[in-house]
Amino acid sequence: MASNSRVSILDYFNIVFEGENGKIESNCKACGTRIQAKRTVTSNFVTHLKRKHQEMYDEFLRKKDVKREAYASGTVHTYAPMRDASRTATQSGSGTGKFDRSDPRQSLISETIAKMIIRDLQPVQIVENEGFRELLQLLEPRYVPEPSHYIQQQLLPAYAYQVQVATKLALSGAESCSVTLDLWRSNAVSLNGGSGYMGVTCHFITTDWQIKSALLACLPLPSQFDTQRMLNDFDEISHANGISGRVFRIVLDPSSYESRSAFRLPGFYLHGNGDVDDEEEEDSSDEETGPGVGKEDVGGAEEDNSVNQFLARCRIDCFARSLGQCVREGIRSSPHLSITLTKAACFYNYIIATVTAEKLAQVFSPGNGQGPSASDRHWNTQLKTMRQMLESVDFLEDIVDRNDLALNSVEKAMLRELVEVLEPFEEATDMVKGDKHVSISLALPSVLGLRKHLAEIITHQCTGIVTGLSQALDRRLAGILEDPLYVTATTLDPQFKLSWSSDRDWHKQVLLEEVGKHTQAASPPEQSLDTQPSPSKRSRLFSFIKQRPTTQAKSMEQELSAYLLEEPTDEDPLQYWKRKSIDFPLLSQVAKKVFTVPATATTVERIFSVVGKTLRPERCRPLPKNLETLIYLKANYSILWS
Repeated sequence: MASNSRVSILDYFNIVFEGENGKIESNCKACGTRIQAKRTVTSNFVTHLKRKHQEMYDEFLRKKDVKREAYASGTVHTYAPMRDASRTATQSGSGTGKFDRSDPRQSLISETIAKMIIRDLQPVQIVENEGFRELLQLLEPRYVPEPSHYIQQQLLPAYAYQVQVATKLALSGAESCSVTLDLWRSNAVSLNGGSGYMGVTCHFITTDWQIKSALLACLPLPSQFDTQRMLNDFDEISHANGISGRVFRIVLDPSSYESRSAFRLPGFYLHGNGDVDDEEEEDSSDEETGPGVGKEDVGGAEEDNSVNQFLARCRIDCFARSLGQCVREGIRSSPHLSITLTKAACFYNYIIATVTAEKLAQVFSPGNGQGPSASDRHWNTQLKTMRQMLESVDFLEDIVDRNDLALNSVEKAMLRELVEVLEPFEEATDMVKGDKHVSISLALPSVLGLRKHLAEIITHQCTGIVTGLSQALDRRLAGILEDPLYVTATTLDPQFKLSWSSDRDWHKQVLLEEVGKHTQAASPPEQSLDTQPSPSKRSRLFSFIKQRPTTQAKSMEQELSAYLLEEPTDEDPLQYWKRKSIDFPLLSQVAKKVFTVPATATTVERIFSVVGKTLRPERCRPLPKNLETLIYLKANYSILWS
């Protein structure tokens, strides 16, 4: 039987567009000339070769003659290209050639595959998988799969370079910025003797008063941590991105050198979507170290002290992380609670495994009916799940009819009290989440609100938790109530101003001192050299109009007094100061600095929390450099593809 493959004039052209009724547009591979024709009428292509490229035209005729003779003699001719043969030589049964790498369709598919790898943190080696290539062949037979080394060594670095250029350009217009240093270590990932990564994220406000964040670098941490090396790396990154001398604050974890495992409610291990919590891993990360101090603790403390000495007053602790540690310490003060939480988790897991999705939808909110996702099982997400379960616990118990799993009245009362106690902490955590809005101004009011809540709540089952939370809150977060940075940020938020203060005069003075450190005297406007009508002529012509009074530059005290006299408003702080920057130039200058400080976790920290599970070396063994590039591009995904 003769082969179905045939010689096609389209071998010498790259198809760039296919329309209706077989219309195609192609570029000549030799000279790039674009030619329009129909797939079934190729005379335009033949004529072009004959007139412009005689040698290629003669080659085409020879191939046709050889093919014609083969069919006439009945000889079987098949074309089986070698693995490394030219990507344009292989022809499909319909005569359509494989894409060239420069073909727009080829580039689009390759870019989409790279986006999938970045967005889902997939190993680059996935493109070599047989099943993946079969899928590509089914969806687009003309696509030539790119080898993994091409994506890893050329495509991803090219995207990283684009991000670097775009980030540096955006930062060039920022007056100041703040930086978050995320240090992450994990036993799950060990690359060339390394123990984790350091992410450097920059936060800044554009000239149009929009807050932006960009990951500047993701660097591996050596197994033997070197503080001086980390600080040198930070200096190099700052210099490379042009932010040296413009960094307002550096945000670090209150305990930078501990495991970055997310805190979860003890014993409340939820299974959902086929995923199971790594209970042993989480337990080990949450264990108390006891009164003794080991060598690693001493080393970590020394490293932390050296970082503090170098960063001096620029360093502040991450508010969201400190708040989570308060919750952790408060819950640990009642060890017996984990028994009830374990039983509640068993009940929940049985429900998820046995109850139909339709019935689950009556209880759990959309997106939570199948349990929290593997990448979002923090304590506040678990608390939402528990609240929804308790609100319909009687209905659920009737459905499953398992008395051994049902919660008794005391256990239900304990869990309801726990939800009530932690609800304001959950609200504060959710409120500061995200990097598209101002969050630093929410920290101080949140601490005041949590203090008031713990002082007023009455409990019977969770008294120990309330005491533990109060002590942790005072130890970790009471200091921000008098911190000039937080006082300034909260007061410059138009929804608060000084409405929270119990000593307005003292806090106003703190604000004036802080504002004075970060403002520059407004220079008088330069006189224009353009010729203008003399005042006398203007006054004669417009004598019937009341003369406008001359605007005097306000002092810092006058600006602050005028600002505080206005009623608080729920307007977004950035939009407010964009509108008021002319009225209050000095205050707006300070607001543009302090609002760059984030109170929440960064995108790269959330990526770190899933890297250990999705890119473990025993699963896919990605190259270390490739992993850093993937993290960098995923954190900056919106810069390339909004």
